Amino acid sequence: MRRRTRLVLLAVCVAATATTGVLLLGAEDGGRGPERGADLPPATATVVRTDLVRSTTVDGTLDFARRRPVRAAVEGTVTVAAREGSTPGRGEALYELDDKPVTLLYGPVPMYREMKVGDRGSDVLQLERNLRDLGHGAGVHVDVWYDGATEAAVKRWQKSLNREPTGRVGLGHVVFQPDRVRVVSAEAALADRVGPDTTVLAVASTEPVVRAELEQDEGALAANGTRVEVVLPDGRTASGEVVRTVRPQDEAGAGDGAGSGDGITVEIALADGKRAVAAQDTGATASVRFVSEARKGVLAVPVEAVVALRGEDGGYGLQIVRGTTAELVRVETGMTADGRIEVSGPGLREGLRVGVAAS
Repeated sequence: MRRRTRLVLLAVCVAATATTGVLLLGAEDGGRGPERGADLPPATATVVRTDLVRSTTVDGTLDFARRRPVRAAVEGTVTVAAREGSTPGRGEALYELDDKPVTLLYGPVPMYREMKVGDRGSDVLQLERNLRDLGHGAGVHVDVWYDGATEAAVKRWQKSLNREPTGRVGLGHVVFQPDRVRVVSAEAALADRVGPDTTVLAVASTEPVVRAELEQDEGALAANGTRVEVVLPDGRTASGEVVRTVRPQDEAGAGDGAGSGDGITVEIALADGKRAVAAQDTGATASVRFVSEARKGVLAVPVEAVVALRGEDGGYGLQIVRGTTAELVRVETGMTADGRIEVSGPGLREGLRVGVAAS
């Protein structure tokens, strides 16, 4: 079950008038009036200078960034299933289909066609970059043209993979991803028959994140760059920031951890992320505190100290206590958090004692 804690704006007028022992200042006294003896408040508090922070705290889970499904491009039988938790890099197999590797290469353009001599495009360019970086690029001029030198390089690479050296890169032979990935789930098991668009596995970045879900009306907290504080499963605290909003359709078929669709799912990058989550289990629960508003170094009193003023001017006041006398002064109020409210006004300073309504 998801836990949520909110610090909400307290209704000052209600707090002031619903408790006993609260004085109401008449319009005719101009906002001030000394009182003595029996008129002293039942309790007092001190004006403090502090930071006020309004925040929302939700449960999150440890995960990896940018989960997405990998689907088969052609029909075949899974002869080696993906290994959950593995982190294959460039040139390594994600899984095997019909006893042949489906190889991970780096690039932003997905594999959408067979590539062969005479082809031209950005997919050819990224293929040639991979051949070069894998050590098979001798004689290849890295550009958008699939020429004879590219074909020769592909044959050398295919031999190293125990594939027939056709010089063509068939649809479904490779999967392009932006970088090294982590296999977060294996959706197709050994001997499963898969076809085009069957989800075979789900991958994610190797960078750890914390996932958290906000309500739809908390969209302002989901903005990239929003600063958060995370209490990790082992009790340590780490700072982080929102780096991505997850759309459920981006992760369809990506296993556990996909957004529920009921709220706004965000990914939070942690400062020194890999070290912060080392030896902690993926899926473990963390507490995420989003700061929605903060006021630094303001004067504040308990909400119960604020008095609702009568008269046509209205407003709010504080009962300042000095020895055996008390005086009501008009104040301006501001942000409320953690049971305290920001106050300001002439002569108001840190350390003054103020009356507090009886609880």
